Amino acid sequence: TIIKCLRRSLLPNLIKHLPEQEQLNALSKFKSEYNNLSEPEQFGVVMSNVKRLRPRLSAILFKLQFEEQVNNIKPDIMAVSAACEEIKKSKSFSKLLELVLLMGNYMNAGSRNAQTFGYNLSSLCKLKDTKSADQKTTLLHFLVEVCEESYQDVLNFVEDFQHLDKASKVSAENLEKSLKHMESQLQQLEKDLQTFPVPEDKHDKFVAKIFLIHAKEDFQKLSRMHENMEKIYQNVMGYYAIDLKKVSVEEFLTDLNNFRTMFMQAVKENMRRREAEEKQRRAKIAKEKAEKEKQERQQKKKRLLEMKTEGEETGVMDSLLEALQSGAAFRDRRKRTPRHTTKSQSNYTAACAESL
Repeated sequence: TIIKCLRRSLLPNLIKHLPEQEQLNALSKFKSEYNNLSEPEQFGVVMSNVKRLRPRLSAILFKLQFEEQVNNIKPDIMAVSAACEEIKKSKSFSKLLELVLLMGNYMNAGSRNAQTFGYNLSSLCKLKDTKSADQKTTLLHFLVEVCEESYQDVLNFVEDFQHLDKASKVSAENLEKSLKHMESQLQQLEKDLQTFPVPEDKHDKFVAKIFLIHAKEDFQKLSRMHENMEKIYQNVMGYYAIDLKKVSVEEFLTDLNNFRTMFMQAVKENMRRREAEEKQRRAKIAKEKAEKEKQERQQKKKRLLEMKTEGEETGVMDSLLEALQSGAAFRDRRKRTPRHTTKSQSNYTAACAESL
């Protein structure tokens, strides 16, 4: 009953602080004084009556944790296997590698690295380090631009690598350690079950209910999946001429995942750059249009002023010519009566009279 009430979170602490068998045997002698003991002592007395308590607790804990261990290991194995399959089968990625090699050979023309037949995949991440003369763009951005303009299908490699991100976080070493630990736990459980005495209590169902057979089957399936994963990643790394002694599968997948992330970032940055350039272009066009309209308005205003001035001058001259032709200008002059006559004017008038 006590064992049934135990929670998985309590079992590790219980096993860790469990008294030695000699101490448990000593506690069992106080069974007759159970009611006079404190609660911790009573608990110890009850626990001392369970045969082979430590192996039982370890087996129960393993049973409770087994499914969780499988669920932690299995997805990692599947992610690495799937990622390696995607890397090898992706035609878009193969085309991308060709473009990178072509660009490298073009840039290295005339040097000792010209006409190279291949390169290390870890070099893909270094494309971002090669910058243009104005330091505003990189070789990676140029590669993305070339793909966007002429090789749209190459961009699909990002979508092809669906499992790469998860696989790059998997440690092959930790996977192997976890599987070995599970195997040792199963072996220990099998050994303990073989040495368990025949239960004296008819209610003791520990041996009958144990899940050893089922656990061994699940572990064997997991082991076969792990072996298959190793074959797959060894095959794909051999396909790309990568030395397994120098480069681990984690490094291989991490490099590719970093490049994938950089490539997607470069796509976004190119898009933002084009949007900024388009915005500047539109702003420039709008500014030029505004300046042109301003100049046109000023020229129109100037022409209107010139036309008005010309119109006024033309009107004055027309009126003068009309007055001269009709004699109105002279009649108006004769009708004027001088207000006073100067001496010189009187003399001039007298002289005119004498002459008449």
